[in-house]
Amino acid sequence: MDSLALASADLRHILDHTRDLWPSLNGARIFITGGTGFFGKWITGSLAYACAELGLKIQATVLSRSSVVDGFEAVVGDVRDFQFPVGEFSHVLHAATPASAMLNDSRPSEMFDIIVAGTRRVLEFSEKSKADSLLLCSSGAVYGRQPLEIDRVTEDYAGGPDPLAASSAYAEGKRASELLCAISPHLKRFVTARCFAFLGPHLPLDTHFAAGNFLRDALAGRDIAIGGDGTPLRSYLYPADLAIWLWTLLARGKQRRAYNVGCERAVAIAELAEIVRANVAPNVKVDIRGGPARDGALPERYVPSTARAREELGLQTWIPLEDAIQRTAAWHRRLR
Repeated sequence: MDSLALASADLRHILDHTRDLWPSLNGARIFITGGTGFFGKWITGSLAYACAELGLKIQATVLSRSSVVDGFEAVVGDVRDFQFPVGEFSHVLHAATPASAMLNDSRPSEMFDIIVAGTRRVLEFSEKSKADSLLLCSSGAVYGRQPLEIDRVTEDYAGGPDPLAASSAYAEGKRASELLCAISPHLKRFVTARCFAFLGPHLPLDTHFAAGNFLRDALAGRDIAIGGDGTPLRSYLYPADLAIWLWTLLARGKQRRAYNVGCERAVAIAELAEIVRANVAPNVKVDIRGGPARDGALPERYVPSTARAREELGLQTWIPLEDAIQRTAAWHRRLR
């Protein structure tokens, strides 16, 4: 087996919770962007597994940076100007976005352009290929800074990022992408997945993701370093659950509907570090390097309400955080 392959237990988990969806997608021709990214690896891996296990006749073409993606046809190119594959498609799953804090900070105009111009190109392709169903992978960043008094932000929250801040390039790009899809005249069905934070195999360990950095330190047997004060609150969905959510939204999400995609269990960054330590490297320490928060200050939050997805589509968090950490650590150890 390829050392980078997804674990068979994760693939079975995805299939167990999507089995009743696949008949409605059988015979589909799906175009997927972002095929080599974190989302893309889980999307294509789970699709390949479902096709093999169920004998599905689903054709997929994947926009990627390499020529082979889980055995599917690949289009190599940039999301902003890729060459259109020939023929008609039934579905588009648009997951291509650079998840790079460095790019957002150093070249915000490029970040914005990749997201918005890429979405325009995908919509042009959707029209030319006669695809009438599109799932857009957006972000919880579209809500802007979550009000401290809101425990879990809902899809009808009308806030937004600061349009005068260069750091809002990613968030504003996602907002503009949602609008571009919403005003597209040819899409019969458009669904938005507003994705929050995730922890699992293929998440980079050496970028701006705190969860990945903590795992990197723990797997190396060194103390887990926290750059801030450890008080911000986040929540983490394991990507096997993410794949279930995305396939469900593609197959059953309501027209012109946004769904938060994530976990409702809020954990402080310092608490996350302790959970990683306890589950991966109990002998190391957690080193909080940032200064204490202001007296009486409430911690920053980035936590979704998933009531809409739960009540309308029966989605939930099946794999708890501790299990997610253990599975991810085991996957990385297998790579060594």
